[in-house]
Amino acid sequence: MKRIAESTVRRLSMYLRYLENLDTMGQQTASSDELAQLCGTTPAQVRKDLSFFGSFGKRGLGYPVHELTAHLREILGLEREWKVVIVGAGKIGAALANYRGFRQRGFRVVGVYDNDPEKIGQPWGEVTVQDIAELPDDVAREETPIAVLAIPSDHAQRVVDRIVAAGIRAILNFAPAQITVPPHVSLKSVNMAMELEGLSFALTNAVTAESVG
Repeated sequence: MKRIAESTVRRLSMYLRYLENLDTMGQQTASSDELAQLCGTTPAQVRKDLSFFGSFGKRGLGYPVHELTAHLREILGLEREWKVVIVGAGKIGAALANYRGFRQRGFRVVGVYDNDPEKIGQPWGEVTVQDIAELPDDVAREETPIAVLAIPSDHAQRVVDRIVAAGIRAILNFAPAQITVPPHVSLKSVNMAMELEGLSFALTNAVTAESVG
């Protein structure tokens, strides 16, 4: 399969969520026009995105909702359970550990780690906060592929190097730091300050446009 752009994968996730809603409501088919309207894109883009993975639906009849939902779950790797560890038992880590959507999408938090003695040993839902020193051995033993990083920036790269060496293959990074990983490791960084700045830009320019008009 050719390399798929990250923007395409994001749209596939959007299509899946809307299709799941339609499936729950009992709707049998959905057109590319309908998916495009729901997801804020174009019918041509919907067809192009899906064409990377096969032929779905029939011209004039639309896509079978239940069948396409199943295909997208398979394409996105959601037909299996993924083990996840959270590094950092602060407020962001707590919010992520208690997020029900992880389990609903097949992501199971199997460990939370920190270096704060006051946090180590505290129960967090189904897990207990453990010493970060135990993380590499636990990851290697449990063959955990995904880590969520929610720690201060000055420790981020060092921790990443250790967990990658232990076998982590995908990282969701909330740490306010630029980190590097080997080519075989997938890295997604969430910079909340930048996201807010994007919203600030949109609001500022919307006001400017209105005043000019």
